[in-house]
Amino acid sequence: MKGIVIKNTGSDYLVHTENGENVSCKIKGNFRLKGIRTTNPVAVGDHVTITDSAGGDTPYIISIEPRRNYIIRRASNLSKQAHILASNIDQVCLVVTLAHPTTSTTFIDRFLATAEAYRIPAVIIINKIDLLQDNKDDIDYLGAVKHLYESIGYKVCAVSAKTGEGIDGIRSLLDGKVTLFSGNSGVGKSTLINLLIPGINLATAEISSTHDTGMHTTTFSEMFDIPGLQNGSRLIDTPGVKGFGTLEFDRHEVGHFFPEIFRYSHDCKYNNCTHTCEPGCAVRQALEDHLISESRFSSYLSVLEDSADDKYRKGY
Repeated sequence: MKGIVIKNTGSDYLVHTENGENVSCKIKGNFRLKGIRTTNPVAVGDHVTITDSAGGDTPYIISIEPRRNYIIRRASNLSKQAHILASNIDQVCLVVTLAHPTTSTTFIDRFLATAEAYRIPAVIIINKIDLLQDNKDDIDYLGAVKHLYESIGYKVCAVSAKTGEGIDGIRSLLDGKVTLFSGNSGVGKSTLINLLIPGINLATAEISSTHDTGMHTTTFSEMFDIPGLQNGSRLIDTPGVKGFGTLEFDRHEVGHFFPEIFRYSHDCKYNNCTHTCEPGCAVRQALEDHLISESRFSSYLSVLEDSADDKYRKGY
């Protein structure tokens, strides 16, 4: 029987079958996919074949259809293993906040670079703009962040889950697509999803007043149908993440995943320029001319450091 994985708890997988049932399945201990070493060999969004559960036997996932795409992050700073966030998706929405808590631009850029590497369109959702509207400096910063990423070519939506401002715009972006929602803990991702899918009632939590950080409320990945939109409009919720480790990047290709750096790199003297110390580097010249953001270039360098052979010890 065939179906799609709609929930991954780490030990069990909920599969929505072709006959409309939701079946809790397991995988064999030695189940692995060739060509990719991951902490989770089966991901939400995978199209799978499962064994028959007739007779009370526990159904097992026995095969996965070839993935149209997937997006991954480094599982930990001490491993070269990957964690698959989701597969077979049309776009990713990165939910960020500029206050309470503040999402670092490095985190944003690392996420966007990974989306570029796996050729998945990305949208930035800036939540909690209601917290910025009484301070001119905050409003100016919001405008600067929007301008930065829109000038690169990304869609940026400024919204407030508290007031509902901008929610209809997000809903239109989700129509007819399978969308992954991700972001740091505390950015209001679950609250946004509760607005987009009435009655789902995902757990939410207050921000820590001591550290101004969020607390994990989503503990596993899950896919939901979005009511009121075209058939096939689905949203994948994922646990909040603190950092975003990149994986599988060749240091000479990292610049390809920063669109503005890639554009200027065509004029570099050397084809394999890393934009760090080589003479005739058009990217560093563009940086000096303020045509490339310093924050983006710093993020590029941080990803470049990730790609160093000795940055992480190899997984066993």
